[in-house]
Amino acid sequence: MKQARPFTIINAQLVTSQGVVPGAIRCVDGTIAAIGADARALDGDEVIDARGKLVAPGLVDLGVFAVDKPAFHFGGITRAALMPDQSPPLDLPSRVGFIAKSGKPDLWVHPLAAATRGLEGTELAELALMQQAGARGIATGRRWIADSGVMLRLLQYAAMLDLVVVTHAEDAGLAGSAVATAGEIATRLGLPSAPAEAEDLAIARDIALAELAGAKLHFRQVTTAQGFELVRAAKARGVAVTCGITPAHFMLSDLATVDYRTFFRLSPPLRSEEDRQAARAAIADGTVDVIASGHDPRGPEDKRLPFADAAPGMAGAETLLAMILNLVRDGVIDTSRAFDLVARNPARLLGVPAGELAEGLEADIALIDPDAPWIIDRRKMEATADNTPFDRQGAQGRVLGLWKGGVKLGA
Repeated sequence: MKQARPFTIINAQLVTSQGVVPGAIRCVDGTIAAIGADARALDGDEVIDARGKLVAPGLVDLGVFAVDKPAFHFGGITRAALMPDQSPPLDLPSRVGFIAKSGKPDLWVHPLAAATRGLEGTELAELALMQQAGARGIATGRRWIADSGVMLRLLQYAAMLDLVVVTHAEDAGLAGSAVATAGEIATRLGLPSAPAEAEDLAIARDIALAELAGAKLHFRQVTTAQGFELVRAAKARGVAVTCGITPAHFMLSDLATVDYRTFFRLSPPLRSEEDRQAARAAIADGTVDVIASGHDPRGPEDKRLPFADAAPGMAGAETLLAMILNLVRDGVIDTSRAFDLVARNPARLLGVPAGELAEGLEADIALIDPDAPWIIDRRKMEATADNTPFDRQGAQGRVLGLWKGGVKLGA
């Protein structure tokens, strides 16, 4: 599906890496041809009046567990990096190649190759062949690689391929079968719990190995105060480390679990209020590089169970935009930084020509009303499952129009 004719969006508030500026954006043959105050519609262009609303890059969702097009499109997501935890796992070039084509023509899906065969954490997979098949990164999946020797070889191999390694930071020896963070709330509820240090120890080891290997390392989720300190210090030393977080961990604390509702059963588990505040501070000071939805739709067979038996995960694609715009309204970050977190930075980590409004890049564009109010209602969600922890919560920010490679979606 190719762009049929050039179009120009006028009277827009353009979200650029330098800030939000008034102007227009013109797209031709699937790419951005002109942008800014001097951009003009030419004869034959389709002209779209933004009426002063935001025009931003399409969101790039780094680390989803399912391809869920209606939910992605509702949330302004034009690209999604798929975790290797599929059935079967993405540990062969043929599987990676299939996934790389699976979203077309109305979504880019960027597969993350399984770091080890079967995601077992023991034998490295054929990483170079999977890169050739379309993998944009390497991921350990929902598990942490406990064997330091295997992890070091993985990082060295990834450095040679210039691929980012996306890791899940949780020492399984400490975490075990825990479903909550050790502390007063878990004790009162009688839930199996693990100390937050299970994450901190994993982060410290992986940073040390990445520094040794000279590799690019991305922590899919960092959720503890000490974890942010470790990442902050590593960045100051020049280590090529980045980290992400999902909205649940900067919007909610373990207090949300007091009624045992399994939509709050997440991995990593919700943390203390102190950790939540540390997450917001880390977003504000630039320690956090990526905010992702963590989209992991789970049906009733996984969630209608006792809290300790329920599967972790949340359907997050539809609420990602609204949750990050909350940070803007709260004064934690500005609008430009918000779209760095959900578009520009993840695109750069994946090495794809998108994620920002700049000439020559792919015309993945979202027209957004940042003030449009709505109620998050799990019964009306576009996702394949309704396990959102934000059910019945008021939100602001809706996508009015979405273009992928210059082609309007839903038209």
